[in-house]
Amino acid sequence: MIHILRVNDTLSTTQKIIVESVKAFCKSELKPRVIHDYKHEIVDRKVFQKLGNMGIFGPTIRGYGCLEESYQTYGLIAKEIEYIDSGYRSMYSVQSSLVMNPIYQYGHKKLKEKYLPKLHSGEYIGCFGLTEPDHGSDPSSMTTKAVLNGDHYLLNGTKTWISNSPIADVFVVWAKYDNEVRGFVLDRSMDGISTPKIDGKLSLRTSVTGMIVLENVKVPKINMLYVRGMKGPFSCLNSARLGISFGALGSAQYCLEQSLDYSQQRTLFRQYLAEKQLLQMKMANMTTEWNLALLSCMHVADLFDKNQSSPEMISLIKRNSCHKALNIARESRDILGGNGISEEYEIFRHLCNLETVNTYEGTYDIHSLILGNYITGHKAF
Repeated sequence: MIHILRVNDTLSTTQKIIVESVKAFCKSELKPRVIHDYKHEIVDRKVFQKLGNMGIFGPTIRGYGCLEESYQTYGLIAKEIEYIDSGYRSMYSVQSSLVMNPIYQYGHKKLKEKYLPKLHSGEYIGCFGLTEPDHGSDPSSMTTKAVLNGDHYLLNGTKTWISNSPIADVFVVWAKYDNEVRGFVLDRSMDGISTPKIDGKLSLRTSVTGMIVLENVKVPKINMLYVRGMKGPFSCLNSARLGISFGALGSAQYCLEQSLDYSQQRTLFRQYLAEKQLLQMKMANMTTEWNLALLSCMHVADLFDKNQSSPEMISLIKRNSCHKALNIARESRDILGGNGISEEYEIFRHLCNLETVNTYEGTYDIHSLILGNYITGHKAF
């Protein structure tokens, strides 16, 4: 009842088949385990392998066994996964947009052949090393260094808040070489890499987060990516932010549907909650924002597929989707009253996750500044 703009009616037959397959997979494989995984902060490599068996990692990549689908389809897959949990979608986004994508776009043929099939199958797990302890929203100030030493590079530095890093096999790491940001592909077999886990998270507990500590790591010359400057990491982030924009709406959709179902069963003063004017206004407001946000994502993804999108468009939908999804989760928690904080109804878990999703890969405020710069022509950062 919330799909008022009937976005699903615009999907191709192939897209509908993929979305329904992913939805069924999430219901049978992820839904039964999510509460337990979140409560006990369990991250199982088998989840990656099962996603790999579905063939949905790197869905926009041509070849290497990938789906060769559109970015719209990628976003819709992300939405279905995040309907269950943002942590699972984070694992999926990092693998697809931040690891497979840069190797495919900027890597040597030998790197593609070595890593992409195993990343696609879920045999290998990847992570993306950009954020540093003192450089989050300003990654261009990174201090991780690469120096040429004979037939290889030596990398030194520390990355933090890196999804998947404690269990990763493949690392896409960004470092400064001759004062220019460059990308490097590392793997677990290289000496000098350590990936301590960050403990105590109260959000995204189905996704593991850690650091990447590099101490004189020898990296073959062939493992440097063919892209210079911040264009490299930002192109990856734009792809990931597109997926996040869709994904956050999956989480919001769960909260909306749970609120609707609850309101039609819960009685208050001898009436169903759904019969109350205030509840109907809240549902109308949330459903409107959700539909408009999804329509915006579909439009920008279509332009992205046609190479007609811009970074400002990505900032707009990332900022909008995450902010609106977070507000929907908060309102839904309120509608359920005390039950809204119960693990049984799952809304509070989505709310906690969305606090993080609203923060990573560009906070609400950072995307506001990007948009402000575009609108006014003046930088404020």
